[in-house]
Amino acid sequence: MTMFAIVLAALVFGVMAPALAVDFYVAPNGNDAWSGRRPSPSANDGPFGTLERAREAVRPYAGRKPVTVHVRGGVYHRSATFALGSADSGASGRRVVYRAYRNETPVLSGGRTVGGWRSISDPAVLQRLPEAVRTRVLCADLRAQGITDFGEMNRRGFGPPVTPMGLEVFYRGKRMNLARWPNDGWTTIRATPGGQQGGSFTFSGGNPQRWRNTTDIWVHGYWTYDWADTYEKVATLDPTSHTVTTAPPHGVYGYTPGKRFYFLNILEELDTPGEWWLDRERGILYFYPPDTPGREDLIVSVMSAPMIRMQDASWISLDGLAIRDCRGLAVEVNGGTEVDVRRMSLSCIGGSAMRINGGSAHTVRDCHLHELGESGIEVSGGDRSALTPGRHQILRNHIHDYSQICRTYRPAVLLNGVGNRVANNAIHDAPHNAILFSGNDHTIEYNDISRVCLQTGDAGAIYAGRNMTMRGTVIRWNYFHDISRVIGESQNFVDVMSVYLDDCFCGTTVYGNVFVRAGRAAMIGGGRDNTIENNVFVDCNPAVHVDSRGAGWASFWFDGRDPFIMNGLKEVHHDQPPYASRYPQLVDLLRDQPGRAKGNVIARNVSVGGKWLEMLDGLTDKEVRFEANLTEGDPGFYDLAGLDFRLRSGSPLRKLGFKAIPTRTIGLPNVVPTPWAGKGDAPAHRR
Repeated sequence: MTMFAIVLAALVFGVMAPALAVDFYVAPNGNDAWSGRRPSPSANDGPFGTLERAREAVRPYAGRKPVTVHVRGGVYHRSATFALGSADSGASGRRVVYRAYRNETPVLSGGRTVGGWRSISDPAVLQRLPEAVRTRVLCADLRAQGITDFGEMNRRGFGPPVTPMGLEVFYRGKRMNLARWPNDGWTTIRATPGGQQGGSFTFSGGNPQRWRNTTDIWVHGYWTYDWADTYEKVATLDPTSHTVTTAPPHGVYGYTPGKRFYFLNILEELDTPGEWWLDRERGILYFYPPDTPGREDLIVSVMSAPMIRMQDASWISLDGLAIRDCRGLAVEVNGGTEVDVRRMSLSCIGGSAMRINGGSAHTVRDCHLHELGESGIEVSGGDRSALTPGRHQILRNHIHDYSQICRTYRPAVLLNGVGNRVANNAIHDAPHNAILFSGNDHTIEYNDISRVCLQTGDAGAIYAGRNMTMRGTVIRWNYFHDISRVIGESQNFVDVMSVYLDDCFCGTTVYGNVFVRAGRAAMIGGGRDNTIENNVFVDCNPAVHVDSRGAGWASFWFDGRDPFIMNGLKEVHHDQPPYASRYPQLVDLLRDQPGRAKGNVIARNVSVGGKWLEMLDGLTDKEVRFEANLTEGDPGFYDLAGLDFRLRSGSPLRKLGFKAIPTRTIGLPNVVPTPWAGKGDAPAHRR
């Protein structure tokens, strides 16, 4: 009995006792032959030198004990993906963590610093440059510095992502411009001699007679619509007639007179500080520096593969690392569960910063993402056929200056699947969407969104469209302000929305948001069963738009001429469980005039200034239910301009059932949403 009691106690203690944590260290001055158990070199021992060696050391403990790899500050030049898989996974309560050591900043760089700058001595090159800048443009031999993979320029833009782009130049953490004309803004298409799909167009202005080598000139433009841009290779250029012919497929949606574009990759146009051009044959980089470059100031991107990839990995954390200077994706997570990416800085990236594809309960939080060629965070999770939630969360991130290369449909957050959450993010300064979503039952809340859709039209800060089964998303307690105020350009594009439910999108709730100078703030574009309730609109034009396009100009979706919307219904069994029980309005949809915008509710909203309502396609208040909206007079807030939406004792909103909006909890923690003082103010985001 005594021996049995001892064995039993040992077993119980072994189960209940906490697993002892294991710590490893990695440093730029480390050595993979060392133990990795010390943070600094000492007596022929110390930290590892690479993440790969640390990963190898972690594996015997992964899932058995909590493990932390402390990554010391400094730059780690990467040339291959750091891959983590199921063998590297932790377990519930026993995470594997790759964390910045104390307050240090470890940087994973996919680029290389360029030095050896000198004045240009080649007469042929000097002759091609504008005379005024010949002594200011510098050059460096990349091949002599071991940089030989320049990549290729390729067609990209509107549509699905393509292969990583070629080499880019970053100066003091900012993306520099490939030499272009015009330097700022756009020129326009004058005529299309072969018609919209003819592949040629003419233009005015510029000095194309000076452009010596036209074999690798590109054009970037919004060729037909202000929501679709692409880069196209110039096949031929006639400088006399100012006629451009591009390589197939000749621009997205063809070419249309009056639409905007610019030329790029032209040595003769290297005439503005910050511009660069690469002689790919000789490997010589030409750069017009904004000021005298220091030794570490200029970096070119080299690595094309993802910097970090997790495949079926679980209970792994990335904490406090910085990733920069890569041509493609920075972090990719495929499958797995409960991966936690936090306090990361992702910048100077040619593609998107982060992609989560499948899996469950992953979190991206407290990260800073900026200077991105494409999207910020692309996240997909959950099963649409079963309406099983993915439970991914995108929390408290600061995302700005993204979509710098591909300008359309590369949002700060691209949200797909079922049951994911985007909350308390600050998103600003981008040409197109802030949040683009599809799928079901997402929650988008407490986000501070401003200065987006700056360069596009028929666009939405939060956008979804073209599917009648993607229901259940709630957009609540967000602050939209200064949407589509074009900075530095004279043109303000029309038809920009803050919440854009486009082309018969249905079953979405827009509740408790604040819209200030937010364009056409809340738009129901032909959809059904949407609710716009308890929002505050200030100086919007209009505050609310509702149309019934499926019974008007877009009736072709429902009369058999175009099956697009009907095909969306076939993606799931919309009239059977779980859809029939979760969204009962879908059961009889096809027998209830599906093209009519029925079931929409506009209730308990406040509109101050601007225009309250726009209804089209014969809609009346008999089809759209309006209830207790206040569109005239003083709403009785404590401080409207100061974003204090508590109700004074005499507020007429008390009788209408309006609920105060929790503006103090919107956006990043410890950053109170900035009130406005008058027309034109654009709050500054802090981090």
